Amino acid sequence: MTPEEQNARHAEKMKKKKAARDKILATKTIEKGLVIVHTGKGKGKSTAAFGMAFRSLGHGHRIAVVQFVKGAWDSGEKRVLERFPELVTIKAMGEGFTWETQDRQKDIENAEAAWEAAKASILDPETRFVLLDELNIVLRYDYLPIEDVVAFLRDEKPEDTHVVITGRNAKDELIEVADLVTEMTLIKHPFRSGVKAQEGIEF
Repeated sequence: MTPEEQNARHAEKMKKKKAARDKILATKTIEKGLVIVHTGKGKGKSTAAFGMAFRSLGHGHRIAVVQFVKGAWDSGEKRVLERFPELVTIKAMGEGFTWETQDRQKDIENAEAAWEAAKASILDPETRFVLLDELNIVLRYDYLPIEDVVAFLRDEKPEDTHVVITGRNAKDELIEVADLVTEMTLIKHPFRSGVKAQEGIEF
């Protein structure tokens, strides 16, 4: 087969593929705010969620970030978002991971306060995108009742508001109510080779 024949064959194949894709896309007509969960042991859960936040911000949408655990961290994402105070609300309401605080009651109180802030942000009619960073962690330790979180997301979240939830070990009930769930799989991580967290990569 000559290069010209190969190119013609490829063009015909791609034409058929495009027609099939266009037909599928024509059936997707629903517009709605999504509940999105990023979970798993691999790196990138919060990173991907902040990427969505930046994307939403790029469209001029008002966004809110509630951090359930990483409140004491100074991150590159936080520094960028703070440059847009007219469109971004950030509430860092944790005091570190539970093995750092070593105070279960304080962790529960922080989780409850963060959840109240999260609900207020989600119900704010001006806010289009809400990131609940590390909510899965507090749910894993039962610092918040999973049934209350699921009921709110299912019954009270405004239809056009996107909510992204991050953290390992997402509970089955949350996965069930979510529209989009991604599990990050760990294959290799430099931490296992003695490399500490790197500025611009981990935070």
